[in-house]
Amino acid sequence: MRRSLRDAFVGFSLLGGLIIFSGGILWLRDFRLGSNTWEISANFQDASGLAKMSPVTYRGIIVGSVQDINFTPNTVETKIKLNKNNLILPKPVIAKIVTSSVLGGDAQLSLISLGKSLKKNETFKADKNCPNKRILCNGDKVKGVEMVSISSITEGIDQIIDQTDKQAIVKKVSESIKQFDRTQANLDELVLLSKSELVRAKPIITELTKAAIHLNNILESLDNPETLNDIKELASTSSSLTKKIDQMSSDMGNIMEDKELINALKRVTIGLSKLFDEIYP
Repeated sequence: MRRSLRDAFVGFSLLGGLIIFSGGILWLRDFRLGSNTWEISANFQDASGLAKMSPVTYRGIIVGSVQDINFTPNTVETKIKLNKNNLILPKPVIAKIVTSSVLGGDAQLSLISLGKSLKKNETFKADKNCPNKRILCNGDKVKGVEMVSISSITEGIDQIIDQTDKQAIVKKVSESIKQFDRTQANLDELVLLSKSELVRAKPIITELTKAAIHLNNILESLDNPETLNDIKELASTSSSLTKKIDQMSSDMGNIMEDKELINALKRVTIGLSKLFDEIYP
């Protein structure tokens, strides 16, 4: 009898310990008996670190857990079970992957409400009558935000550097185009000035062309043998005429030096003068 009681006591003790242990696990996972649960989903491009049964928090308080993770060609869809039926999250709401501490740790999901808070007298529940345009309701989908990691920061920095390089190249190309436009404008101005100068120089060019034609005609005439012969004859005639003039000048000089001839010419002149005076008194 005593042995049976002792065995029963040990059995009940083990059963109680197992119940307490299971209850503690469920308590840590935020499982409540008799509570009304509801589900939402969140889509992520990258859900690194997230796993089934990862805790879901709101303002640091555990309000549910990740129930399932499904992969699609473009996104990662997670199903979230929330244990608090009276949880009010004004829309829009996002789900962000965070760590349990600043230094790292297990990944968990944090719900963040970006909408305006409801008034104090407004009370809703996530049931069929839930106003899904204002608050998060059962079956809704929220946007997922990935956890910031060193690799994503490095990738972002690389993208910024690459974008900066591209902007620098675009800036240089833009400056080159502006410089080309300025050069083109200067060239256009130079062309206009050149055209105006050509218009002004056109009469001079015309006169030069006429003079060149006339000069060519003169040169062609000089190249004519008959013209050269005429020039030679003219030069010969001019030379002989010059000699005759020189001889006449020498003879006149001799005549002027003969005093008797000069005196005789004077007397003849005086006589002729007296004769004309007598004839025409």
